Amino acid sequence: MVVRVDENKCIGCGLCASLCPNVFKLEKGKSRVINPEGECENLENARDSCPAGAISID
Repeated sequence: MVVRVDENKCIGCGLCASLCPNVFKLEKGKSRVINPEGECENLENARDSCPAGAISID
């Protein structure tokens, strides 16, 4: 499983980073993946809750 954030879609709300701080980090107003293997029990919730639909899990 690989987690990605589409920076063109990301609005920088920070919801993903608050749900999975070991996977996402806010930098310069955008979310960035710091752990692409996505070890977080709320990962699917973070993806589904993203208001911009910027998170994908492959």
